[in-house]
Amino acid sequence: MALSHALLTSLLEKSSSGYDLARRFDKSIGFFWHATHQQIYRELGRMEAAGWIASSSAPDAGKTRKRIYRVLPPGQAELLRWAAEPSAPMDLRDEFMVRLRADAALGSLDLAPELERRIALHQDKLALYREIEQRDFAAGTGMVRAASIHHMILKKGILYEENSIAWAQEMLDLLKKKSWNTNPRHQTPEPEAGA
Repeated sequence: MALSHALLTSLLEKSSSGYDLARRFDKSIGFFWHATHQQIYRELGRMEAAGWIASSSAPDAGKTRKRIYRVLPPGQAELLRWAAEPSAPMDLRDEFMVRLRADAALGSLDLAPELERRIALHQDKLALYREIEQRDFAAGTGMVRAASIHHMILKKGILYEENSIAWAQEMLDLLKKKSWNTNPRHQTPEPEAGA
């Protein structure tokens, strides 16, 4: 996926200025597709040059250089084309998993503090997601289709954070375990590729 597809989606939801788009992006799509404000502004320029979006002066009588962006039919066609393509599931690429493998190979590397830090970060994100859920989706039933889809996306984030906390806590407990069987005959066999 390119940033342009995320921006087209956001602009279809609501035409806005680059500044407002970047702020909305941070509070929605930005939870699962990160982009800096500078990247967003650059991409808006490319998308306008490609004819996918158009901008016009903000209705502030020219007091600012603010531009309002909206999606044009070619931009909608591009988003439809992209949405119809198959996409691969997310690959897990986490440097910390390699550190844990190094811990298993070398002996204790004292990774417990990092796990504790990660648990706290996941707890903070989970609290934020639950706050958003309470604020935006408390009614639950009777939501329109778009709101129901947004709620399901948020639920995936909630489940991810809950599972990340549970896994990290289990790994933390394992790393803090005091007694281990050190008999070489009971060592784990060499893991297969991908394990």
